[in-house]
Amino acid sequence: MSLQGAAGTEELIFYVNGRKIVEKNANPEQMLLSYLRKRLFSVRLTGTKYGCGGGGCGACTVMISTYEPASKKIRHYSANACLLPICSLYGAAVTTVEGVGSTKTRVHPVQERLAKCHGSQCGFCTPGMVMSIYTLLRNHPEPTSEQMIAALAGNLCRCTGYRPILDACKTFCKESVCCQRKANGKCCLDQEDDLFDKEEKVSTRLFSTDEFQPLDPTQELIFPPELMRMSENQPKRTLFFHGERMTWISPVSLDELLDLKAAHPKAPLVVGNTSVGPEMKFRGVFHPIVIAPARIPDLNVVKRMDDGLTLGAACSLSLVKDILTNAISEYPEEKTKVFCAVLQQLRTLGGEQIRNVASLGGNIISRKSTSDLNPVLAASNCMLNLASRGGKRQIPLSDIFADGVGNNTITPEEILVSVYIPHSRKGEYVSAFRQAPRRENALPITNAGMRVLFEEGTDLIKDLSIFYGGAVSTTVCAKQTCRTLIGRHWNEQMLDEACRLILKEIALPGSPSGEKVDYKKTLVVSFFYRFFLEVLQSLRTMDPCRYPGIPMEYRSVLQDFKTKIPQSIQIYQDIEPSQSPQDPVGRPIMHQSGIKHATGEAVYIDDLPSVDGELFLAVVTSSRAHAKIVSIDTSEALKGPGVFDIITAHDVPATNEFYYSDGPEIIFARNKVICVGQIVCAVVADSDIHAKEAAAKVKIEYEVLEPVILTIEEAIKHNSFFEPKRKLEHGNVDQAFETVDNIIEGEIRIGGQEHFYMETQSVLAVPIGEDKEMDVYVSTQHPAIIQEMVAASLGVPANRIMCHVKRVGGAFGGKLLKAGLLASVAAVAANKTSRAVRLILSRGDDMLITGGRHPFIGKYKVGFMNDGRIRAVDAKYYINGGCTPDDSVLVAEVSLLKMDNAYKIPNLRCWAYACKTNLPSNTAFRGFGFPQSALVTETWITGVADKTGLSPEKIREINMYKENEQTHFKQKLDPQNLIRCWNECMEKSAYYSRKTAVNEFNKQNYWKKKGIAIVPMKFPFGLGTRYLSQAAALVHIYTDGSVLLTHGGIEMGQGIHTKMIQVASRELNIPMSCIHFCETSTTTVPNACASVGSAGTDVNGMAVKDACQTLLKRLQPIINKNPKGTWNDWIKEAFEQSVSLSATGYFRGYNENMDWEKGEGQPFTYFLYGAACSEVEINCLTGDHKNLRTDIVMDIGYSINPAVDIGQIEGAFVQGIGLYTMEELKYSPEGVLYTRGPDQYKIPAVCDIPEQFSVSLLSSSQNPYAIYSSKGIGEAGLFLGSSVFFALRDAVTSVRNERGLKKTFALNSPLTAEQIRASCADDFTEMVIRRSLREVRSTSAETMLLHPCVPLTPVITDLPSSHLL
Repeated sequence: MSLQGAAGTEELIFYVNGRKIVEKNANPEQMLLSYLRKRLFSVRLTGTKYGCGGGGCGACTVMISTYEPASKKIRHYSANACLLPICSLYGAAVTTVEGVGSTKTRVHPVQERLAKCHGSQCGFCTPGMVMSIYTLLRNHPEPTSEQMIAALAGNLCRCTGYRPILDACKTFCKESVCCQRKANGKCCLDQEDDLFDKEEKVSTRLFSTDEFQPLDPTQELIFPPELMRMSENQPKRTLFFHGERMTWISPVSLDELLDLKAAHPKAPLVVGNTSVGPEMKFRGVFHPIVIAPARIPDLNVVKRMDDGLTLGAACSLSLVKDILTNAISEYPEEKTKVFCAVLQQLRTLGGEQIRNVASLGGNIISRKSTSDLNPVLAASNCMLNLASRGGKRQIPLSDIFADGVGNNTITPEEILVSVYIPHSRKGEYVSAFRQAPRRENALPITNAGMRVLFEEGTDLIKDLSIFYGGAVSTTVCAKQTCRTLIGRHWNEQMLDEACRLILKEIALPGSPSGEKVDYKKTLVVSFFYRFFLEVLQSLRTMDPCRYPGIPMEYRSVLQDFKTKIPQSIQIYQDIEPSQSPQDPVGRPIMHQSGIKHATGEAVYIDDLPSVDGELFLAVVTSSRAHAKIVSIDTSEALKGPGVFDIITAHDVPATNEFYYSDGPEIIFARNKVICVGQIVCAVVADSDIHAKEAAAKVKIEYEVLEPVILTIEEAIKHNSFFEPKRKLEHGNVDQAFETVDNIIEGEIRIGGQEHFYMETQSVLAVPIGEDKEMDVYVSTQHPAIIQEMVAASLGVPANRIMCHVKRVGGAFGGKLLKAGLLASVAAVAANKTSRAVRLILSRGDDMLITGGRHPFIGKYKVGFMNDGRIRAVDAKYYINGGCTPDDSVLVAEVSLLKMDNAYKIPNLRCWAYACKTNLPSNTAFRGFGFPQSALVTETWITGVADKTGLSPEKIREINMYKENEQTHFKQKLDPQNLIRCWNECMEKSAYYSRKTAVNEFNKQNYWKKKGIAIVPMKFPFGLGTRYLSQAAALVHIYTDGSVLLTHGGIEMGQGIHTKMIQVASRELNIPMSCIHFCETSTTTVPNACASVGSAGTDVNGMAVKDACQTLLKRLQPIINKNPKGTWNDWIKEAFEQSVSLSATGYFRGYNENMDWEKGEGQPFTYFLYGAACSEVEINCLTGDHKNLRTDIVMDIGYSINPAVDIGQIEGAFVQGIGLYTMEELKYSPEGVLYTRGPDQYKIPAVCDIPEQFSVSLLSSSQNPYAIYSSKGIGEAGLFLGSSVFFALRDAVTSVRNERGLKKTFALNSPLTAEQIRASCADDFTEMVIRRSLREVRSTSAETMLLHPCVPLTPVITDLPSSHLL
């Protein structure tokens, strides 16, 4: 069938939230996400969010419902709207978060519970969470906790740390949330009484389940009867949808499909669009014709045969998972080994949203090396049933990988119809393995499928298959190895030979994206060893007399880490009984926008309605790190459809470069570029798609400039630094080094971190049309700097620029200066075109352009006594500042001021250098230098412990601040609460008894080890100068008694508006329901300082209190006259007496200062304290780890809102886990960022939080400096994530001690699986290193230094080879 013979475009019929949609001109390139948000006429459904555009974050989750006439069943499944072409929705019903419930109609129990359990902070990811949970409940009204955890695996949250979201989920689960740990007759919930003093009045409830409405499945939207009738009565016919550039064809029979494929052999077959979609979106691949075969019965077949299963190629992976699960429960174990191995891979492949739409056939045919299924399917002798016009044939699946990528076993005209998966046989064993940067929803680093068949009743190998994925460009087979080993006994000799043969056969080329080849090689042999152990153990069950199996201490490695719903407890001080019931301070109040977050009604920048004549802006960025711009050719771009104009530096009316410190911050590059990702020009067009298409056509010619400096080492070599360099010195360092017993020297590298706020940088600039006024709606932490920069770039006074911020979808320090530059780009475009301009960065552009946390190298020399007392420290810190100054020098200063963490160091000398490099400028990030310098400090603390033979916690205790002392910059501090936090954490975590249990576990397990660590924290609060912490508020009382509150703080998830309403409620003595907060705007509060440094509540709270007190003072005479009157009576009377009902409040800021010449000052106002104890378990064969338990004790003064504050601590802690153990930025040698989205850059997911998670707020803590004795806590908790880093180090130390490896070893951050595996040196790492050394023998001996963590001497090889067992 050819296109010419086809009818015109069909009408696309589907439903959205119960409403019929008939799309007469469906565009095959249009995804459901943009359709819902922009195209759906009369209602723009903006609750479904754009988070990444690649199906990796879950922010755009919706529910799709379809009807199957044959079975008369309705199927509900979650899916990522960003990858769903609207043309695939013919006859389907879509439910978005708006269709689940709203404040106008009825809030659904899922939405209500998520909000009331405090499961939303910034709220941007919340609609996606709601939809994942809601879809699960539509299918399983009483789900198990396993189903709940699986449902959320595809959703990311950057704010909450997931615990409160899971608390909300637990309320729907049918089984009790008891931990089942009844060893001592109590579960963890019974033990709550033991966790606190009987005198203290504490609470452990952050929400009350009594308030929740019940879940009633009968109240849900029904499936549209019209779609049922259409499905049952209308004859199925081929659908054609013609777009501007693409045609979508959806045939209904196999014959028709074969005709289409013969006519269009290059047209891809698309079922779930999870492979073709991202290729078209991110790699610019274009297909003029797409064939969608999902409606063809032959491709959806499910057939049980005597010797196996045949599954249609269009079956979704979720369906395959369900079919295999059922088959495993019905067939004898002997027949289901292949099914079990495939199922094992399916559990962690993508998130639920991906598995629900991705097809089995697509996974196979794409032949991607990252497919977790292909190696196990190939090893299991699965068969492919192919069809073409020429006939049908069956081939082994392994054939399509025979010659690597160029394989042409399947001809372009052939279709994969179905896949045959055989039953396993007697004496056959099948396993599948994978290791990924994150356990769930992550592409593998390496995976494998292995199968062995023995001669009957023996351990002689009759057949062997070994396939690997992730290693090279497609799945590979170790054919030679398998052939050689046939006829061998399954013993250690075979193992030794197999490992050597595999390493020789599986050639792993170096990967450009920074993947370490040695790690992949180690995994390749480690996986085979694991298979060897599994099979040995299975042989034992067959005949224990002949096959003794494997030693007890090896057995635990046969169990993979599983994700469980965590048991958690939160402890805080209850309010005084005398407190008025109306006074909300100190109570766990829900976030003011919580319900709106959960219903999708909370408005973010890109949710604002479109302005008449609005244009969309796409940026054109530099592809060179350091180069002269020779020419910019925009001719092709200007010819593009819908293109309005192109904006360059020449269009900036006034300031293009801002000098805030040593070097300019630049809007548009003018003559040269200084990093990859620098904005060179921008395209404005009538749609975001047209703007992006045109931006790709702008041609820039460069002339490369030298030097190109990317790393800290290169900056040191070229003496490339931002001024000033900073130094702090205290005591007599050189003299102290002469008197100490021991000296250690070392260095640690700490990688950068991407903010990964869920809402990307977003601006809407609207020219008002007179007096050069402009409204700028922007996602920022600092509206005043936006106003200042936009005004300066346009050459107008600041009073013409009105900057508005309703809320921000996460920021963490990343929406300050960069947001100002991007707002200026949009404002310049709006000024030139006289039209509103919308700039919403894609996730990839956001990550490329904006920079993040500073990569850090700490070099140290530490002198100490044999008893563990540290006498002298000499340290140098280098931070990678990137190409412009931004906040780098400030970050360097803070890293010096906070480097002591919790320790008194009598003699100290410390330098900090901000390196100037050709990377995008790094900037502020939660913790601001402290997470790096404190990690360096804790690293040398553990180094001292190693050297003295004392435990790390003893070294910590010996050197901790003990009494009223001075810091190294001569500021007084009282460490009483530090010691209280430490002791309480020790007690609550039962540290010593658990340490004994960990040691016991480690004695009994060889390939798995546990580690435990406890880390204290002193976090100084302050911004260093008074003017940076000033704040203002404006409070209006209206004649009906309602109050409008405004202040200069920004709501970005930390609950500042909620707390400010609590403050106003207490001060005015009226209910919170009478008070409203509208937005933060430069029109109401001028010159507001940035919401940074955990100071928002402290400073704005003081200003709100001041304004409320002014008003109350004015009202006092009226209240005195009529003490029994109501609030409304008093306000009415005040108005009639002409008393002003509006007041500004002001706070001058904290009196902070630092004299860097003298090296002393009072840069901080007070200190927060905390301690965290974490326990982990590692798998020594893969480097994978599991966070078992974390106990946190924090001193945060008197909490204004314990629910919000505990949420901040947990969220920061989980972000710290990301920084220290997972999140890894990778660059090309030319300075191009590889990790540009959730596919490559892994932030913690549900599977990464501790299985037991307890947070206690220190009771009876007072802070005279801040509002109501509270403390600013947004940032402090992040460093406590390092307790996981040091617990991992403890586990690795245990491995190395057991194996007799030399004591000192360096671990860098992030401590990824790769580093853990390399540090757990064994025969396999040795084998790989020796092989690598042989391969590079020709190069210099320096190559050896590539493996600093692994001893190069063959330590273990001297052991008998049985030690592998």
